[in-house]
Amino acid sequence: MDQSVMIKNDQAFDESLEKIMQCIAEKKYFKARDVLLKHKEPDIAELFEELLSEPDILESTIVIYRLLPKDVSVEVFSYLPSDDQLKIVDGITDAELSYIVEQLDFDDKIDVLEELPANLVDKILEKTPKDERKLINTFLNYPDTCAGSLMTPDYISLQKEMTVAEALAHIKKVGMDAETVYTCYVKDTGRKLIGIVSLSTLVVADENVRIKDIMHTDYVWVNVYDDQEEVAEQFKKYGFLAIPVVDNENRLVGIITMDDILEVIDDENTEDMERMAGIIDWEDSDKDYLDVSVWQHAKNRLPWLLILMVAYVFTGMIVTSFENRLSEVICLVAYMPMLMGTGGNTGSQAATLIIRGLAMGEVEPADAAKVLWKEVRIGVIVGVILSLFNFARIWLIDGNGPLIALTVCCAMLVIVIFAKVLGSMIPLLVKKLKLDPALIANPAISSISDAVALSIYFLMAMIFLGL
Repeated sequence: MDQSVMIKNDQAFDESLEKIMQCIAEKKYFKARDVLLKHKEPDIAELFEELLSEPDILESTIVIYRLLPKDVSVEVFSYLPSDDQLKIVDGITDAELSYIVEQLDFDDKIDVLEELPANLVDKILEKTPKDERKLINTFLNYPDTCAGSLMTPDYISLQKEMTVAEALAHIKKVGMDAETVYTCYVKDTGRKLIGIVSLSTLVVADENVRIKDIMHTDYVWVNVYDDQEEVAEQFKKYGFLAIPVVDNENRLVGIITMDDILEVIDDENTEDMERMAGIIDWEDSDKDYLDVSVWQHAKNRLPWLLILMVAYVFTGMIVTSFENRLSEVICLVAYMPMLMGTGGNTGSQAATLIIRGLAMGEVEPADAAKVLWKEVRIGVIVGVILSLFNFARIWLIDGNGPLIALTVCCAMLVIVIFAKVLGSMIPLLVKKLKLDPALIANPAISSISDAVALSIYFLMAMIFLGL
């Protein structure tokens, strides 16, 4: 039975980290290593991330890393982020680095080599067999954002004339070195991809059946130069564990597996959320928060703050134009923040859902009419419920007259419906213009909804109160 344990919760993680720090302080490095080896490799990597973030114990952390068993050190290295990998690289010998790179899966190897200084890459490639060196150089030349930079050549390929028995024997022979055995790829002459066959199909098929008779020819594939986001969409749409990658001549050059694409999906989601808040620009989208300078943070945020500030100038002008009328029914002023906030919140809710739908491929700009009709109905339901609640509060608790309550609640109903429409339509419009909805939607909603909310409020006051 495996004696290692998973880190179950934050408390266990903190306890392990505290023990290791104490061992480092006492220079008991072998004891610190033993604490680490009680955990699985992903958890060890997480502990190393914390240790490597402390400059005062960086050298001690490298010593502990070098004490790890070779197979464990390779696995841990593959789970570390690139910045921490470089810290490890700076503290180990060229021979140790060569061993790590040699033992890594091919796709992880490419990721590491892309981050290393050119002189180190050259040293490693000098000791690499010629065929593998040629393949590595090919992969390193793909742009960072395309499918080619994500794929691995470690897949199982079959020939169409093979029998099922021959195919299973081949899988047993090469399966341990493959990224996945669940899907096999059938190639014709010239490495042309002509079909796929699953392991489950092979297991249940008669052993004398030929691969060409059971393979699927209606497979999904991506081109080596397809954008990573497009590849991620294919994974999300079809729920695949792996997708074949072909070149312009339909030659199979590699596969992309789910674990390769998860980081891309996570990065894209994080990037979209940051753009929605207007806190990053395109150049900084691949940098961590702490890696971006204070000046750059300020520069990234100022444009949106200035836009919103200018928008609120117009909002102030609307309030000023109704100032004399408001003085006649001063209690109306107390409900302005609530109406403006409700409009902004409901608009942001709708925008967030539509942006997510666009990112997941669930919604397209062509669906604008369907989205509009749905959001109008949602706005009516939400607006009526909020209005009834506030009518009772304004009349019974605040002690204002029914006409005041009617004014506020009718305004709220119209504002909520408008905000829902605005929040759902702006992302679709921006997407139609081939811009990034996550970058523009929320600032635009904030700018427009407040001014419109006040205009609707004052219009209702004129209708019901005769102001």
